Amino acid sequence: MNSVFQYPSDLTLTSIGSKEKPFYSFIKRTFDILVSLLALVFLFIPFVIIALIIFIDDPKGSPFYVSERIGKRGKPFKMYKFRSMIIGAEDMLDSLMKDNEKDGPAFKMHNDPRVTKIGHFIRKTSIDELPQLINVLLGDMSLVGPRPPIMKEVVQYSREDLKRLLVKPGLTCIWQ
Repeated sequence: MNSVFQYPSDLTLTSIGSKEKPFYSFIKRTFDILVSLLALVFLFIPFVIIALIIFIDDPKGSPFYVSERIGKRGKPFKMYKFRSMIIGAEDMLDSLMKDNEKDGPAFKMHNDPRVTKIGHFIRKTSIDELPQLINVLLGDMSLVGPRPPIMKEVVQYSREDLKRLLVKPGLTCIWQ
């Protein structure tokens, strides 16, 4: 990972009126490990089937998509997902920016032409997110927390937005 992000050292939990809670952190991490490990064991066969379907739908690439994301304290990590787009989708992004339905650094398009047939289904059902259980097990993510942003978004963050990097990103957000 060649991206470098300099997280402001003066931005800490203490600086915003909160402090680390070691016992809470231990319980949360233990819960993350147990749940992600059990889910990965239970979902192993469905993972293989989904990967096979993705490969059959678009055999030009891996069934998995690996994306560099920014985690706690600005630390980059590789996030895993099932691939829901065609190979080369990121190269097409600039030409689609005029159709962006979101303000700010994130991109969202209702009928994105880069999404594969199976990709529509796995996105709608959030199946594409399941490989992030590996990230939870590895400790890069937690089960619940803010979604992990890409570097392109983080460099546009205000000082207030950077506060979300004080905690581990999550597989699912708290409002879900």
